[in-house]
Amino acid sequence: MMDHLLIGYLSLIGIGIAIYAGIHVAIALAGISLFGVWAITGQLKLALNFVALSASDSIAEYTFGVVPLFVLMGLTVAESGLGRDTFAIIARALRRWRPGLGIATVLSNAVFAAITGISIASAAVFARVAVPEMVRAGTDRSLAVGLVAGSSVLGMLIPPSLLLILFAILTDSSVGDLFIGGVGPGLLLTLAYIIYLTLLGHFRPDKFTQIVPDKDAFAPDVDTAEISGWQIVPVLFLAGVVLAGIYLGFFTPTEAGAVGAFMALAIGIAMRRIGFRSGWKIAQQTGHVTAAVCFLIVGASIYGRMLGFSGVPQSITQWAIDAGIGPLGFLFLYSLLLMAMGTVLDSSSIMLVTVPLAFPITQQLGIHPVHFGLVTVLAVEIGLLTPPLGLSVFVVQATLRDKGVNLGHVFRGAAPFAAIMALVLVMVILLPAITLALLKI
Repeated sequence: MMDHLLIGYLSLIGIGIAIYAGIHVAIALAGISLFGVWAITGQLKLALNFVALSASDSIAEYTFGVVPLFVLMGLTVAESGLGRDTFAIIARALRRWRPGLGIATVLSNAVFAAITGISIASAAVFARVAVPEMVRAGTDRSLAVGLVAGSSVLGMLIPPSLLLILFAILTDSSVGDLFIGGVGPGLLLTLAYIIYLTLLGHFRPDKFTQIVPDKDAFAPDVDTAEISGWQIVPVLFLAGVVLAGIYLGFFTPTEAGAVGAFMALAIGIAMRRIGFRSGWKIAQQTGHVTAAVCFLIVGASIYGRMLGFSGVPQSITQWAIDAGIGPLGFLFLYSLLLMAMGTVLDSSSIMLVTVPLAFPITQQLGIHPVHFGLVTVLAVEIGLLTPPLGLSVFVVQATLRDKGVNLGHVFRGAAPFAAIMALVLVMVILLPAITLALLKI
């Protein structure tokens, strides 16, 4: 057994080295897991069968069908311009409020998140739509781009969320329960952002009245005067049907994804914003994202089974119990680890490496799967805003590169929002009811 444990721990070191060396995460997970099982059993054929069985079992799960459906819905919404409409309507309503455009960006991201579930889509859409409007109105440029990057993380927290779906697949948890659990933290983070912007508008009004020298380089992508209030109805209706259907038990999450994708396409076609060319583009992007996620899930499934075979999770669980750190101590240490990894890895990769190892420990410590899932997503999402690898920051900067925006502008602007996320994470760890209250209704 000691040999098995030694091989398991060596495999963790090997995976870390492989990922930092630039090897694709899924290949690193599957390849080193293969060698790990081979070393434990001494039989290559048995190890190959182990890998093949793990791969086929992971893809054959009914739950996996939710991934392409929600990706299709999110990309359709982004392509049809519903995010632009949402921002324009909310911005027009809040324009007289000093931080109104910033708050409109946060609220628009929250609404957009309820029908996309992809942070990167939110970052790309609102970098094009919200930043030009905010800068033209006199909002500090660094604040504007940082706000878009910071509020885009709501896309992975407010259900439906691709990361929550990934967590459910990795842990065999209920997607519906995770979606319901994400409502509380998502609304809390939205409220925290709004409070911060309100206080900033009161104590630092210069942040919203400063005229940047090159503001004329920003041309608004949308004229709010041409947007009528009814155009937000399709967005709210789509979000309401999908989430209410899951919450009230009318659909399974997979069925909700199918209904949402169909409705999003129908709305886009009815509004004459999706034709053959854009439809083909959406289909291609959906295939690319789904294939990438599928490959990652296969690698993670193989890795998780190898860890269980080696006895590493049981060993770490026993250490955590013997050390007496308790559930709270474990969640804080785990969150610090995730945030540290977030400086060099993307969110999905972090979850694929850590969740199969940490989940069995949480079960022994009595931590609810939904609570653990939301803590995980919040912690890894902080990595989207922190250097050197802040994915949302890179997306915003790439979208606005031709406007003279550099990474320094976005990282500086996003820093306060990363700090707010960390504060919300502490609250969620200390108060599990934030994630579990709706499950008990």
